[in-house]
Amino acid sequence: MARIRKADAGGRREHEMIWRVGKYIRLSREDGNVISESVVNQNQILSDEIPAFFADTPYEVTDTYIDDGTSGTTDMERQDFQRMVEDVKCGRINCIIVKNLSRAFRNSANQGRFLEEFIPLYNTRFISLYQPRIDTFLDPEIVHSLEVGITGFMNEQYAYKTSADVRRTFRHKREKGEFIGAFAPYGYAKDPDNKNALVIDRDAAQVVRDIFSWFVSQGMSKAGIARRLNGYGIPNPAAYKRSKGLRYRNPHCTHNDGLWSPSTVARMLQNPLYIGVMRQGRQKVISYKVHKRTSVPEKEWFIVEDAVPAIIDKDIFQAAQNLHRQDTRTAPGRQEVYLFSGLLRCADCGKGMARHTSRNLVYYQCRTNRDKSKARCTRHSIRLDILEKAVLAAVQTQIAFADSIPEVIAGLDRAPAAQRESQRLKGLSEQRARELEKTAEVLDGLYMDWKSGDITRSQYRRMKVRLEEQARRLQETIAHIQSERRAASSGPDDPCLTAFLQYGNIQHLSRSLLTELVSAVYVHEDKSIDIAFDFADPYRRIVQQMVAYKRLSPLALRAPQEPLAQPEQPALPVPPAQ
Repeated sequence: MARIRKADAGGRREHEMIWRVGKYIRLSREDGNVISESVVNQNQILSDEIPAFFADTPYEVTDTYIDDGTSGTTDMERQDFQRMVEDVKCGRINCIIVKNLSRAFRNSANQGRFLEEFIPLYNTRFISLYQPRIDTFLDPEIVHSLEVGITGFMNEQYAYKTSADVRRTFRHKREKGEFIGAFAPYGYAKDPDNKNALVIDRDAAQVVRDIFSWFVSQGMSKAGIARRLNGYGIPNPAAYKRSKGLRYRNPHCTHNDGLWSPSTVARMLQNPLYIGVMRQGRQKVISYKVHKRTSVPEKEWFIVEDAVPAIIDKDIFQAAQNLHRQDTRTAPGRQEVYLFSGLLRCADCGKGMARHTSRNLVYYQCRTNRDKSKARCTRHSIRLDILEKAVLAAVQTQIAFADSIPEVIAGLDRAPAAQRESQRLKGLSEQRARELEKTAEVLDGLYMDWKSGDITRSQYRRMKVRLEEQARRLQETIAHIQSERRAASSGPDDPCLTAFLQYGNIQHLSRSLLTELVSAVYVHEDKSIDIAFDFADPYRRIVQQMVAYKRLSPLALRAPQEPLAQPEQPALPVPPAQ
């Protein structure tokens, strides 16, 4: 380490180090657009004042540490403050200069420990330009003065008051159903004229509708939905925000590959915001000094209905919640959930039924008997084909109770729905084709950039591999979407609905209709079953389901002149199938 010997006024000679200076700058969110506290202004002030402190001693400005938009009440959350501390410990800097104490600290306890313990321990100089002026090299005892202590206390009180004011403001906004988050949830965008209001993002909202439709109507699992979205090349919510130019960050951003996952789909399916219900205040920070977040009991949440425009119909959302409570796991390689998954129960012990195959026939058996104890419950075994016929017969009987079926069926119009889905997939395919064309243009120009010397050979090879892989993925995505479009153009994808329109009743069971109409099927040891229906009017529920997913014209909901009578019967016993 370089040292310079210098004679002082009394003729003595002493060793002096070269001061390696670190400038520390902090701007909190509460400072807003105050020019005097801006990062640029603080940096200029420090640069102008530094020479006056080192007029007779050598120095060098080693680094500038900037925490922009962070609170001074805690040290641990300030990344550059922590980097500065580490540089002091390793000897990279031995002098810290700040504009004033409030830039370095808003916590009197942290201020005391830093100035009275850390600075002397590492033989470091600390300079604060504005009152109280501090220079621990020229006057080490200044840090113990009453003025410094009072300033630290006043800075802390300012932080406390600011925090209290912000919390009151947030509480008031939450009570009114105003959105206070930094980024709008997927499916919505912030209103350009009001940052606390949300409007529907057309493109993302359509993805949300598709997710609910696939889950409730088509019986797809969450993993299957994620695979379909990835097959379409649709970016997940985090990647979508960044594609819109938003500076979106979260703790998991570094591991986010832009792909959908079953957990992301599950969170969306359970989010009541999509039916207009705003839930805020589910977490809170412990205090203005301790920024760790903790969960808040549900009774203390701020819940406001009809706070935002709804994307999903309430009946569809409730159907999704009912499915969440059922077993909707899928076998390896399958996207669709089994027909009776989560619906079958042992009539004696109430546990679910396990599916297994024997001699190419599918059976269901009491899970308690199979997995836990044969002494606690009997097999209650039933064959899938027999079960399906019995349940179908019961559903057909219930639907037959409804009146005026021919009258309403005459008003149904399916054609526009299939056309809309086909057109949407066509637009998605064209969008991916434009992306492929841009990739090809960049790839074509890459060779000329290399030949002209704008990029090196290694850069050319690396970028060429990446662009070729991107082009390959886009080609696969386009082929997948075109295949889906051909399937959509062939008509309704639910044979159960097609049969209903043709015959006025259900001819085959489907997962979507079964979960709409049935809440549980109880299997007895003698192979008889009890069916708990979950509807007041089975026919009307079917029509509502079709309309909700835009399969049919809303004219289909025209009610008959007289209300449809339905017997009060929670469960329908079915005799043993022979």
